[in-house]
Amino acid sequence: MIKYKLTYTLLIIATFALLLTAAMPANAYAQNQPDPSGTKTGTIADVPAAKPGSPTLQEIGDAAGHNRVAINFMWTLITGFLVMFMQAGFAMVESGLTRAKNAAHTMAMNFMIYPLGMLGFYLCGFAFMFGGVGPLATLGGYSGLSHEITINLFGKPFGLLGWSGFLLQGAGYDTAVFTLFLFQMVFMDTTATIPTGAAAERWKYSAFMIYGVCIGSIMYPIFGNWVWGGGWLAQLGTNFGLGHGHVDFAGSTVVHMQGGVIGLIYAWLLGPRYGKYNKDGSINPVQPHSIPMAIIGTFILAFGWFGFNPGSTLAGTDLRISVIAVNTMLASATGALAATLWMWWFRTKKPDPSMMANGMLAGLVAITAPSAFVSAGGASIIGLISGVLVVESVFFFDRLKIDDPVGAISVHGVNGAWGCLSIGLFADGTYGDGWNGVAGTVKGLFYGGGFGQLAAEIIGVLTCFVTLSVLSIIVYKIAERLVGNRVSLETEIGGLDIPEMGVLGYNGFEMDKISETTHPIN
Repeated sequence: MIKYKLTYTLLIIATFALLLTAAMPANAYAQNQPDPSGTKTGTIADVPAAKPGSPTLQEIGDAAGHNRVAINFMWTLITGFLVMFMQAGFAMVESGLTRAKNAAHTMAMNFMIYPLGMLGFYLCGFAFMFGGVGPLATLGGYSGLSHEITINLFGKPFGLLGWSGFLLQGAGYDTAVFTLFLFQMVFMDTTATIPTGAAAERWKYSAFMIYGVCIGSIMYPIFGNWVWGGGWLAQLGTNFGLGHGHVDFAGSTVVHMQGGVIGLIYAWLLGPRYGKYNKDGSINPVQPHSIPMAIIGTFILAFGWFGFNPGSTLAGTDLRISVIAVNTMLASATGALAATLWMWWFRTKKPDPSMMANGMLAGLVAITAPSAFVSAGGASIIGLISGVLVVESVFFFDRLKIDDPVGAISVHGVNGAWGCLSIGLFADGTYGDGWNGVAGTVKGLFYGGGFGQLAAEIIGVLTCFVTLSVLSIIVYKIAERLVGNRVSLETEIGGLDIPEMGVLGYNGFEMDKISETTHPIN
């Protein structure tokens, strides 16, 4: 009996549901259907017929436009937060690849560069870099940053420096500008922290502080303006027909090569660490104190790179972000694999973990500039080449007696240059229409783009090297006159933690003593 009552009840409910469905308006029924592809939702068909008190099409359009910009705001800010977390990765990689007696000092440089660089960028660096950038299209079209110092050469305008938005006041006091500031500030911070690895274990902290103020306020913004702020390198396309001008999507030259060049100059001027090279030129390898720390730091950096590259669209509504993210991932993988096998097969006959990490980072650096413009296959090739480049570059600089404790020059400087050059070769013409004011997509030499784009990339790379070398020497010499750049021999051998920081990185660590047998004279 219970069974029959249950059956009747279900039949009644089903009949009622069918009647209710039949009575439901067709458009209401359609609106409640699943839409797994997401293509049927939010179309103009969803706009209700005009009724008294209903929103007008203008009001609906305004709301849609506001939401689009809001999505771009949120995307840019969130990816900026990811890039900020990369600072933890840099700190772990650099500290792990150096010695335990300097852990507190190395960590402290990676920590303090964040506030120092940020305040310099806030004071004037942002204005120098983006004060003449023009309308911020993806962030609502704000055009208040419109003052670029320009000179005319060969009858063409050459943008040199921005001149609005100082202290985020006046034209800089706008929500779009604040969004851009946060995102670009953490990019600057990435550049700023790279030399702390190349100059680690012998750089005086007071000299580092002077550098930290200069990098955010003066050193980084100048070249950054020329590429991303509407300056003369970005204008090479419109002025001289060289492709789309110097193209650098997310910072292979603007961020990484700048940091690598500064690191090269500082490592050269400071000289090698005591005991690294013998009198006959042979090398004494300096062992890292924590490979696990370096590997974890590398993964943190790889994670943050998903903000670094896709975030550079400044638009969550630009669906190219999926291509950029996958290209980033593939290049990191091929870079790590290439470096591992190259060391294993041709160099040390062992798969060196530190070089595995640097190979992955090299692939990430190299794909940073071309990530939006190349195919998955192109990204894989770019990463593969970067893995070999980083290994050979490390050995090359060691032969020159340029002591780079963490391989920062090779990872960021050499592969930053390679990343931009690869645009001129591998850009496949599927993206970048209107980039730097040039009609048409970005094409490299291998895809019928001619030599123009590659020429613009070469000019940008050479300009970066020369400009940052000069600026680095100037800042180094200023610090040398004021406080000196290198710690004393006794401090270097004993460890920088207590003399420079007043605290050990690892409690109970026993400092080294000066010994001619264990520490041969350079």
